Amino acid sequence: MSAVRMSPSTSPRFFTEREVACHTTKDSCWVLLGTRVYDVTAFLRMHPGGEALILRRSGTDVSREIEGPPHRHSENARRWMEQYYIGELVRNSGTEQTEQEEQAVRERRKTSEQTEGKMTEKTTVKKVSEDDEDNPYNLCSSVDLDKDLVDWRKPLAWQVGHLGERYDAWVHQPVDRPIRLFGNPLLEAGTKTSWYWVPVVWLPVVFYCSWYCYTTLAKSTTRIDLTSDMSIPIHKYTFPLFFMMGWFLWTFIEYCIHRFVFHMKPPAHNYYLIMLHFLLHGQHHKSPFDGSRLVFPPGLASLVVGIFYLTLQHTLPDIISTSVFVGGLCGYVVYDMIHYYLHYGSPKRGSYLYSLKAYHVKHHFEHQRSGFGITTTFWDHPFNTVIPDEKF
Repeated sequence: MSAVRMSPSTSPRFFTEREVACHTTKDSCWVLLGTRVYDVTAFLRMHPGGEALILRRSGTDVSREIEGPPHRHSENARRWMEQYYIGELVRNSGTEQTEQEEQAVRERRKTSEQTEGKMTEKTTVKKVSEDDEDNPYNLCSSVDLDKDLVDWRKPLAWQVGHLGERYDAWVHQPVDRPIRLFGNPLLEAGTKTSWYWVPVVWLPVVFYCSWYCYTTLAKSTTRIDLTSDMSIPIHKYTFPLFFMMGWFLWTFIEYCIHRFVFHMKPPAHNYYLIMLHFLLHGQHHKSPFDGSRLVFPPGLASLVVGIFYLTLQHTLPDIISTSVFVGGLCGYVVYDMIHYYLHYGSPKRGSYLYSLKAYHVKHHFEHQRSGFGITTTFWDHPFNTVIPDEKF
């Protein structure tokens, strides 16, 4: 049975306990909150605690787990859950459902389906299919088009600036649906990047620069002048040290960009700064599982990479600056790949990536003003932005 997501204004469908209990696999996973039925199949790979935690509770009431302990879910997490609502539960009076109950369920379902058939576009529930992917304004989740602060059927880039003081609260209420930034197809395409373009574009640069630095240092002609009469040679085996220095430096840059640029709070009266913030990072918080916008487009990334390179060139001796640069560039590639994996991967419970995924999802859903580390939480500690530890 294929379920259709419903908006709160749509007449609910009705399901029996027997029907709900049949949906306990990766291909079809349902859970209950009281008498409300949710199809969370699409959410399995996104869950920070791993899909196994949901699958073990599939077909059952998860109200206790939502309330905690050990982890009480945030209001954003509860709001997110509503996007998977598909109907209501009709509880059996005994182990077997009576013929009268089954007839009542059929009648209510028939009435519900007839009502849905008459709904207008504003309240119609659209089922996500392959054909919908070609629609730039595809509605794949329950956004109330009458009450939301923006019109999701139009590009959002030009709308968000008008939200003013309401922008910050709106952008941190995530939804599970794609975002259309621009009406122009070419401009819109330029904002989307598949994850594999990051290693395709930047790893050749990393390999070439690493080879160049190592072979240059191997000539034993590189020296650092301490005074006019004294200098020390730089051995080729120091390259890994400079490389790791660059990687470590990148983790600090990653933290600073995420905290001070991506999470700046634009002035409520400044239309253009709000729009800029939304383009840089706000759209990611509004739709955190939009796979086409989880990594940097190479064009935008090249600006940051170029500034990083030129700064090092003016700070350190030539070959040393390049060695540090290539380590930082490798750190950036790993950062983008890890960021993508934290949203779409299913790391093993207890692993380092598992803890990072839980940490990052809490940043999205509950602690947007803390938890700025992506590849490491190291810099959150000295800057006092650590997210409180909670078990999943």
